[in-house]
Amino acid sequence: MIKHYPYRYRDYSYLAAQAAEAARAQGKFWDYFDLMMDQKRLTRADLIGYAQRLKLDVERFSAELDSQQYRPRVESDVQLARKLDLYQTPSFIINGRLLVGDRPIEKFRQLIEQALAEQSKGGG
Repeated sequence: MIKHYPYRYRDYSYLAAQAAEAARAQGKFWDYFDLMMDQKRLTRADLIGYAQRLKLDVERFSAELDSQQYRPRVESDVQLARKLDLYQTPSFIINGRLLVGDRPIEKFRQLIEQALAEQSKGGG
């Protein structure tokens, strides 16, 4: 599962995280996320423009964004990251093992295979 960790010194990162959640509510989280990361512009107008490009219900999207209804979810993710002492993105936890940064797929495969091998040894 993905958790948000908006960068507190970047003006629009909290808004962008909430926009991704508004897109999730319409079944388009990953499409929206990919578009947003590809474009790298995060003003309110840009975020609404991405919703239009994906043919989301823009009126609903805008209302959810303006009401900040997803801010508690984003704040909860931030608190979890702090509790786990995670301050870099992206960070991944695979079966209790931390992997930080943009890593090659082979590293993920290695950790997953290790986790599966440990599980099979434990009879789980």
